[in-house]
Amino acid sequence: MAKVDLTKQPYNLDAEAVKWVEDTIANMTIDEKIGQLFFNMGASTEPEYLKDVLDTYHISGVRYNKSNADTVYEQNKVLQGHSKYPVLIAANTEAGGDGAANDGTYIGHEVKIAATNDSKYAYEMGRIAGVEAAAIGCNMSFAPIVDISENWRNPIISVRTWSNDTEKVLENSLAYLKGISEAGILATAKHFPGDGNDERDHHLSFATNHSTLEEWFASYGKVYKGLIDAGLPAIMAGHIGLPSYVEKVNPSASLSEKNLPATLSRELLTDLLKGELDFNGAVITDASHMVAFTSALKREDALPTAIAAGCDMFLFFNDPDEDFAWMKAGYENGTITDERLNDAISRTLGLRAKLGLHKVDRTQILAPKEEALAKIGTDEHKEMAREVADQAITLVKNEQPDIFPVTPERYKSVLLVLNEGVKGGFGAMIASKESPVDIMKAKMEERGFNVTIWESTEERIMKLPEAERAAAIANVYAQKQPIAQLTDQYDLVINLAKIAAGTVQRVAWPASKGTPDIPFYVNEIPTIYVSVNHPFALADVPQVQTYINAYDDKEFNIEILVDKLAQGPEAFKGVDPVDSFTGFEDTRYSSADVYANRINPAKTK
Repeated sequence: MAKVDLTKQPYNLDAEAVKWVEDTIANMTIDEKIGQLFFNMGASTEPEYLKDVLDTYHISGVRYNKSNADTVYEQNKVLQGHSKYPVLIAANTEAGGDGAANDGTYIGHEVKIAATNDSKYAYEMGRIAGVEAAAIGCNMSFAPIVDISENWRNPIISVRTWSNDTEKVLENSLAYLKGISEAGILATAKHFPGDGNDERDHHLSFATNHSTLEEWFASYGKVYKGLIDAGLPAIMAGHIGLPSYVEKVNPSASLSEKNLPATLSRELLTDLLKGELDFNGAVITDASHMVAFTSALKREDALPTAIAAGCDMFLFFNDPDEDFAWMKAGYENGTITDERLNDAISRTLGLRAKLGLHKVDRTQILAPKEEALAKIGTDEHKEMAREVADQAITLVKNEQPDIFPVTPERYKSVLLVLNEGVKGGFGAMIASKESPVDIMKAKMEERGFNVTIWESTEERIMKLPEAERAAAIANVYAQKQPIAQLTDQYDLVINLAKIAAGTVQRVAWPASKGTPDIPFYVNEIPTIYVSVNHPFALADVPQVQTYINAYDDKEFNIEILVDKLAQGPEAFKGVDPVDSFTGFEDTRYSSADVYANRINPAKTK
């Protein structure tokens, strides 16, 4: 079994720090040792709750629910000041400082950063995230996401990872690591052995990495090895299997054993990650309520098995008393050996010593509140977000070059149409509440456009008395409107696709056909299609001739988008970091090409 060496990276501890780790472990009770395996989700920011969790369960770390910076500051002050041992306090700074506090600075999801085609923005995103998170007492981040966007149907990482290109994923991940490390934040790369080529959601089902060994080592393995060699301190193990590797080291493994999630697989964590890739840092599980984990084994067996497999920290209690008892029982029955238990705690204490937490007064560890909060959401940080947007927004497809510039002199009357995905689910819960068409309407009207927002046929029918709805629905199919009714009213249609991440990450088309919320009219009226979330909406609208990935629907981002539309193609600086054409030939469809070669070739020549 690979045993930690605290004198080597990512720790690089001196003799005094190593002795502190060893002495601390030697003086722990068994209950304290068991508690040190747990990384809790903070259910409350109330001081009495926090103190009770620390005193009762002896946890090593907390990943909290976001709140405003003031609240998080006070929470973290209690956590560090009250705990017997230094606490690892993690935030999800996947897109900037907004992952640490609600009023932190959103810079951009990873795919947006990668679209700038300049890894300095990955560094800046990490740096700003680190400055803001550290100011309010965080010392760890569950980022960067280093999965590879191999399957555009994957519902988890569509905007949350950099690219489908291994080199670009590694380059940006290294830059992010450098930026956030400079602020004293421990980066945690996720989700080992790698998400992105299965199309299922491991929150809700099994999800496997289907790479062959050769493919994995040339892609995901290359990324992890590059980060490990650069001093990556922590890795989050995903509830994701890698059967090709398990089969290599354990040919007698059953089909089910080969597909165990990494969080339960000794072959993946001990043999591959800590052995073959020589990872000397700490491993934390992904959230333990996810179905790919909870459905693999009984929970009472899964908890100690995860530690025995090579995880050093277990993410989130389900029921604290129940989970603690099951983890302790796993130690008492020999599933977790003394050697494995002490090694796991050595790794996590080593991270705390790396941060110098063993030799500071933790009651005074945070800067004065006014000074700390002044680092949150600064004008400088917000300007960086605008710079990223300017560099990132990508004109993916344009087969109607005469459509630009989009100005009120050319297109006085504009119809805005919102296309959304399947309602509900976690993605919808965390998505921004303001509609992008409302934002865009305001921005365009400021410039002199007359803008109408399309109200879907279904929405209008549902406003009718219930007795009239059936007849109205029948009428939609029985009587279509003349094309002229659209072309006489509007000079331009802009579709905005806001499709939240979810198990079905596709446009949810209405039951009606031939209505403006379905872009049938791309050859009748100038039409622009913009995705303001995931970059793969073109799969559902291959007929559109001008397609833009804006990556998010923040107000400043839409304002910059409107500016670019007015300037023309040369204003779009983004470089597609994924395959926005989704591997389909027909997404490259060009009406102009058909006209030139079939409809009226003599005229076009």
